[in-house]
Amino acid sequence: MTAGAQGGGGFSVTHRMVLALALPMTFGFLTVPLLGITDTAVAGRLGDPSILAGLAIGAVLFDLIFGSFNFLRASTTALVAQAWGREDHAEQEAVFWRALATALVCGIVIVALSQPLLKLGLWIMSPDTATAAATTHWFMIRVLSVPAGLANFALLGFLLGRGQARTGLVLQVLINAINIVLTVFLGLTLGYGIAGIAWATVAAEVLGATVGLVVVLARFRARNPLRLPGTFAATKLRALFALNADILIRTFVLIGAFFVLTRIGASFGPVTLAANAVLMNFFMVAGFWLDGLANAAETIIGRSIGAGHRPTFERGVWLTGVWSAVLAAMTTLVFLAIGNPLIDFLTTVPEVRATAYEHLPWAALTALSGFLAFHMDGVFIGATWSHAMRNRMLMAFAGYCLALALLVPAFGNHGLWASLNVFLVLRGLLLLHRLPGLRDRMFAPA
Repeated sequence: MTAGAQGGGGFSVTHRMVLALALPMTFGFLTVPLLGITDTAVAGRLGDPSILAGLAIGAVLFDLIFGSFNFLRASTTALVAQAWGREDHAEQEAVFWRALATALVCGIVIVALSQPLLKLGLWIMSPDTATAAATTHWFMIRVLSVPAGLANFALLGFLLGRGQARTGLVLQVLINAINIVLTVFLGLTLGYGIAGIAWATVAAEVLGATVGLVVVLARFRARNPLRLPGTFAATKLRALFALNADILIRTFVLIGAFFVLTRIGASFGPVTLAANAVLMNFFMVAGFWLDGLANAAETIIGRSIGAGHRPTFERGVWLTGVWSAVLAAMTTLVFLAIGNPLIDFLTTVPEVRATAYEHLPWAALTALSGFLAFHMDGVFIGATWSHAMRNRMLMAFAGYCLALALLVPAFGNHGLWASLNVFLVLRGLLLLHRLPGLRDRMFAPA
């Protein structure tokens, strides 16, 4: 990403810059469902339904554990971008080393606790004996990838914080491509079954982390973190942990909101539950676009704050917001136009299709109702306003619960989907309302 000097540490924020940061990561995110499809396809060809069921349960448990640590990526992006804005090369490298050390420690702890975590997950999910055995076989191999996987969060966060989205894309595609190829080779060609699927992920994460580390360290001025003063200073570590804790709480609340959605949907019967699961794919696809722009906002906002330049900050907020709104509107229109054929592709059950058709407009609307929430998350993470983001998430969740209490009894599943849209709108508006005060405080004269 190139930047033109503007005085006072400013740089040019352009439409091209925003898209150059957002689109590579969007395409990188799109490789994730391809991996899931490959895993499912390989497991489905092993001739035992319990293997496919075991993989599905294991993937849910693992994603819940692993996904909770995405804060490592977000916090690293924000802190590196701010150090980049200050032109503080030593702090950029120090942030990376702190993030990498945190990732490795957390990964080792998760591996050490894998047995009790698995037992807790199986107790909650209550699968039959054969499915539980398949889940256990897959999970206990897959968990070995966690240290490398969390290290990849730190690596990706550093690259995004430096505006190197294309390099981040290459690493994401490399990891997922290796995973896909090895899944087919080990799982089917060599006949290792579900163990082969798990070992493919371990190998891909380790190779990805190795390549990423080589790429990142090649540009470091100090390869040894001990040569960087204050790398592991207590004050720096406390600030990192506080930021990570706020983002983690926000993530847990978000996961809780979707858990409540699924739990209430299940009370309407298996057909409605299945239809809701199909429609949630529309929201997840919209999230790929919106997440890419949120990542662009993190980098631009973090760098502008590090540079201490308010005009750059404001233009960054405006342009990333405009593109988020444009892509959200396009996504909603596409879903409304071709939603029925997409539903037909995702399910062949007539009853499920009919229910999904009925509720499609609510699912299509989530792109528009959620774009501001995604965008503001990127702004607040880039600015490291994590306390405000956490508090607004809790307030939005309270509003979501109120909407559920009022709308679900009156309108059933329509009320459930309306409540989700209310939650997304509340998140965005509450953060937007807090933005001016935090911005004025951040750029107040010394």
